[in-house]
Amino acid sequence: MTLFRILLALIFVAISGYTAVVVAHHGINLFPAFFGDLAKLMWPGQFNLDFMCMLLLSALWVSYRHRFRPIGLLLGLGAFVGGVSFLSVYLLIESFRARGDVNALLLGDHHQP
Repeated sequence: MTLFRILLALIFVAISGYTAVVVAHHGINLFPAFFGDLAKLMWPGQFNLDFMCMLLLSALWVSYRHRFRPIGLLLGLGAFVGGVSFLSVYLLIESFRARGDVNALLLGDHHQP
């Protein structure tokens, strides 16, 4: 679990640094670029569609972990919009809350000790 937590921290630092550089050079203009690539029906758009589907699955999993209660839906929205920036922090926090139990980490409120 320690290596997983280190990986999550490294992912968060890497994506935060990369995002900071992109925003500094290009501004916060993500959605027109993202959906513009989708509309072109080329490889960058295919990657964006694939990525958006992964975000949707991530959001559904986070919401499921919380039994689709309002907080779970809110966290799911965070997963969909925030991507790995959200998910790395969420999983890091939840790994400590689950006390390293992978079943509890994966299943959340559905876990039966």
